Amino acid sequence: MTAGSLRVRQLPTRMVEKVWGRDTLPAPFAAPPGARIGEIWFEPPPEVPQVLVKYLFTSEKLSVQVHPSDATALPGEAGKEECWLVLDADPDARLAIGFERAVTTAEVEAAAMDGTIESLLTWHPARAGDLFYLPAGTVHAIGPGLTLVEVQQTSDTTFRLYDYGRPRELHLTRGLEVAEGIPYAARHRRSIAAGPVLVDGPHFRLDRIEGAPDAGTLAAYPGALLALPLAGEVAAKDGSARAQAGECLVAGALASLDFSRAEVTLLTCGV
Repeated sequence: MTAGSLRVRQLPTRMVEKVWGRDTLPAPFAAPPGARIGEIWFEPPPEVPQVLVKYLFTSEKLSVQVHPSDATALPGEAGKEECWLVLDADPDARLAIGFERAVTTAEVEAAAMDGTIESLLTWHPARAGDLFYLPAGTVHAIGPGLTLVEVQQTSDTTFRLYDYGRPRELHLTRGLEVAEGIPYAARHRRSIAAGPVLVDGPHFRLDRIEGAPDAGTLAAYPGALLALPLAGEVAAKDGSARAQAGECLVAGALASLDFSRAEVTLLTCGV
């Protein structure tokens, strides 16, 4: 069976409760009664195992954390590069990414221990349409008041450096081993207004299109991919599956999808 002949289908989702999540979610989502939902995952299909797509909803700060790369991951760990696309943000919403200046491992350790690490980080204002790409080793934290789409390598390896006194495990030793004590490079931040290609990285690609894909986008997605409608509807050309906002399709090739009712769609695939 060729990639293009694989059956188009909608991916199952998983709601994940988090202490920093929300009990009221933006449409079209709804949190179960009494649950604070922080993440909604689309389970990675076997056709695109390298990429995990999530929605994130924050009401409090997430931990200050870092992820290893494929090169720095130990046995039992997995590398994780990721990006965030801001869908909605409170007026004062911010994302901490990288340090204000170059810092030593000893400085990061001391600041993580005494709680001053937040002041070492650069807190970037976040607005709808902002895209932040985070190479592995980037120390980061997500602030409250944000709705994001996160696209990442399929990995749950996270090393917490600081967690505001919450009773959760920290991972200082491994976190310090993989953390890069440098400022965040401006080239990793962009706006969706800059063009359809949001990420063309070593592990995954991400595009934002309005309506149907052009010839260049079709050529860039000859194999299996995920299609995440943000507005409108994407469907299989044979009518076997469809997805609206809050849903995600897996397809064997971009040419197998119908965008006649699409408005804004995210496309992603592994590299």
